[in-house]
Amino acid sequence: MSNIYKKILVNRELNRKMIAVLLDPDQCRGIILSRTIAILKMNTPDFIFVGGSHTVSSTDSFIDILKEEVKSEIVLFPGNGSQFSTSADAMLYLSLLSGRNAEFLIGQHITSSIAIRKSNIEVIPTGYLLIDGGKPSSVEYISNTRPIPREKKEIALSTAVAAELLGMRLIYLEAGSGADIPVPVDMIEYVSVGSSLPLLVGGGIRTLDQLNDAFDAGADVVVVGNVFESEPEKIIEFTACTRNYGQFVPKEFGEQAPEDQQEL
Repeated sequence: MSNIYKKILVNRELNRKMIAVLLDPDQCRGIILSRTIAILKMNTPDFIFVGGSHTVSSTDSFIDILKEEVKSEIVLFPGNGSQFSTSADAMLYLSLLSGRNAEFLIGQHITSSIAIRKSNIEVIPTGYLLIDGGKPSSVEYISNTRPIPREKKEIALSTAVAAELLGMRLIYLEAGSGADIPVPVDMIEYVSVGSSLPLLVGGGIRTLDQLNDAFDAGADVVVVGNVFESEPEKIIEFTACTRNYGQFVPKEFGEQAPEDQQEL
């Protein structure tokens, strides 16, 4: 069993939530990249996802820089076959199941499949579902597909179950980079309860409340990227919040401990 996928399964079994910091090589450059790396050295997320819908910068050199500086495992989040890199620890082998464009269901996979297999990189087949995030997203435009409406949680679940039956290992609910609003919590919960696969959720998450809401609803991994491009310092509080999810606040921080943990 692959190492990163096994880590996701083990943490899920233990109800340990995970966070992935999504970095787009086109957006994370210069001073932003330097600040981001400095923060990642001291605040290690579970994963760093690298990619974007329209990345044109070198993915290889970007990952090489990250691997020299930070300890997090690096996972490719490719927008197309050209973004494949053997430098990453693993890749999400994304199939855009919410759309009906064969190019993003299987076409891009064919162009890179032989190189991927020869590389021996860890490949995690992932059912990728685009959800309406309140405005047109780059994924929607590039893939020429329509997102699943926010109120159609039944369609989202049916698509997730289809991914499971097709042998995929992860479900990714994505509102799109820079979405006005994240994936609805009732949809996250509905898919989490109805599917047995680990659940990733991303797009439009800018606050700790939204992060916690996604975890509460059943997300195993929350992916955050856009807000870090302008405020990389937020990585500190997002990673800390994830690490402490589900734990009570100690008394010295002003909250009462649960009754069963109070001294007799």
